[in-house]
This record gives sequence, structure tokens and C-alpha cells, in this order.
Amino acid sequence: MSAIQAEQIQQRAQEMLPWLTSVRRDFHQYPELGMEEFRTQEKIIGYLEEIGIPFYKAAGTGVVGLIQGGLPGAAVALRGDMDALPIDEVNDTAYRSKIGGKMHACGHDAHMTCLLGAARILSEHKELLPGTVKLFFQPAEETVGGALPMIREGVLENPRVEACFGLHVSPELPVGKIAVKYGQMNASSDDLHITVRGENGHGAYPHKGRDAIVIAAHVITALQTIVSRNVDPREAAVITLGVISGGTAGNILAREVKLTGTIRTLDKLVRASVKQRVREVAELTAKSLGGEATVELEEGYTSLINNKAMVDLVKRCGETMLGAEQVRVNDFPMMGVEDFAFFAEHVPSAFYHLGVRNEAAGCTYPVHHPLFDLDESSLAVGAAMQAFNAWTFLQERAEK
Repeated sequence: MSAIQAEQIQQRAQEMLPWLTSVRRDFHQYPELGMEEFRTQEKIIGYLEEIGIPFYKAAGTGVVGLIQGGLPGAAVALRGDMDALPIDEVNDTAYRSKIGGKMHACGHDAHMTCLLGAARILSEHKELLPGTVKLFFQPAEETVGGALPMIREGVLENPRVEACFGLHVSPELPVGKIAVKYGQMNASSDDLHITVRGENGHGAYPHKGRDAIVIAAHVITALQTIVSRNVDPREAAVITLGVISGGTAGNILAREVKLTGTIRTLDKLVRASVKQRVREVAELTAKSLGGEATVELEEGYTSLINNKAMVDLVKRCGETMLGAEQVRVNDFPMMGVEDFAFFAEHVPSAFYHLGVRNEAAGCTYPVHHPLFDLDESSLAVGAAMQAFNAWTFLQERAEK
């Protein structure tokens, strides 16, 4: 793929920017949570029909588009997640969320828009496309994870996908830039639920009961020693308890307290060790204070590990299209999770960051923040990059 062809893709994406902006703002105004993306699904279907791309539904609210090239070749997939977050938006914009308590505060509206833009560019030149491009509009990245259900329904087959590319907006990265990460990019996650039980009693006579709140407080404190004293300092792990609930009145000893949290780790052995220690520390700490603790661990997402060859491809595409100075190589993985990891487990894949930061426009707030917004010129960059990634992979595969 020559630089001239990259410039053509980039120019087409710039020409489409008004359309991309309109698409993104529509998604943004009508956010839907995981597995509830029914309007979003219908809008995506409408856009695919408008472009002339065949599609089918997957994983309930997901959509798979199929661009069949005019020349024989391999199959590559591009992925964009669809769901929003349970957040009240406080931005004062014409396109702010119209749905109370829901907001596209993680940029998934932009991800879908970039994917549609890439689809439009590729479809316009499909007679020269050496292979097939699959478009994965995936639900529920923020909640139960839509990647695995899509994979189980066979979206990677017929034809067999040989590579997959995904992007995520980054308000820490200036607009016009991308960032890649070799190897491990994101942590794994495990949901943590602990029930601490004691015995009711009058608050004036605490010796006659077993205060579950006091027991829970000791459990919480003890759990914080696991990372500092049981995990190799050269490794990374996080234990966060985000919810605590229990008790019925200020003068009654609580009989039961529930704790809810998350465990994040990078290494598989560390993951197993931390989960074991969480169970041991919670149960034994509660027992030592005359109560008991029940620990439930629910496996979440696996670690996202990028394929070196695919990261090389994204890096080369970024340098060709945007310039070498616009491509950053990150050194360290993130402790956040991303269910694109399941696609990466099955096929060689690369997930990278798209810069959306613009300090002059106030686009500086982190994702999951009620003031999060992005520089919409990034939509053209993302659409062009995804189209160029797919085209380059198929072209290079056809030349082998």
C-alpha cells in the first residue's frame, strides 16, 4: 500500500467528517446500556443498508457487516463496541444525552462511528479489495461482555477471520495521534462479592452480639495487605472494594454486611494467587472475630495481549498516514479491562488508542466522567486508520 493510497483514504475520511459527526452525535444523544442497544442496533443496520453492506444480527443486540472484496483473499475484522454507561451527563452541548442516567462516557459512540466510516470507505473501493472485511458492532463491553457471545455464535468463521483490529478513544492523547502497545495491553478482571455475617444485638450491649460492621471493617483492612505483602513488587495487582452495605439502625448491631469489588491482575499466576488469598484472608479474619465470611469470585475478562505482527502493521499504517511523530509506543499495560481480549485470544489482533484530547475545546476529562467529551475531528482519523489497517492487512496477505 503506497503513501498515495493512504492519502486517498485520509482525504475521503476528511470529506466524510460532517457525516461522521452527525452519526456520532445521534448515537451520543440516545445512549443504551449493555444488551439494551436496540435503537443503536437499528441505526447501525440503517447505515449499513444505506451504504449497501450485507449484515446479520449477533449476540442479541450486536450486528455483523460483511464487505466482500472484488478480488480473492483473506478475511479481516474491525470491531467497535456499542454500549453506554449509567452516568448522568452534565455537559452543556446541543448533542448531550437525552436519556437520564445514561451517557456515552467511554467513547463507544465514536468507536461505532469510526467503524461505519471505515466501512463506507472500504465499500466504495470494494472491487479492488483483495478479500473480505467483517464489521463487528459488539454490545455490552462495559457489562457482561459481548465479545464471547459473538465468538460462540461463529462470527470469526465463514470466512475464517485471520486478524482483528480495534481502537479506543484516549482523552490523554492529543487529537491526531494514536498510541500502540506491544504485548500485554490490559489487565484481567474478577468480580468480588463478600458476605460478612455476625449476630444482631443492642448497640448498648455489644458484648452480647457479633458486630458484622466491625468484622467487615477488619476484613476490608486486611484485604489491602494482599497486594502489599503477598504480591511480588515487580508484578501488578489491584483489589478495590467499591460497595459496602449492611445494618438496619444506628443502635442495632448489624447481622450482615455485603462487600462488592473487583480484582485486577496482569499475570495468570498472580491472578490465581490473589484470588486464593482474598478467600483465605476474608474467611479467617471474620472467623477470628467471631463471625464468618463467604467469598464469591466471578471470572471477568481475560488479559488483552496484542499480537506483535498486528501491532507492527498498525504502527506502520499510523506512521504512513499520520507521520512518525504522531504515533506513540506505550511502555506499560493498563489495569483497566477490555473484552476485545477475547477476539485477541482467538486470532492475531491489535488494539490501539485514538487521541481525542483538545484542551482548547475542553476535551480533557477522563472516560467514565460526566463531563467527558471528545474532539470530533478524531472521527476522521479513526475511520481512516481502521480502513487503512484492514486494507493493508489484506493487501500484504495477498502479496505473500
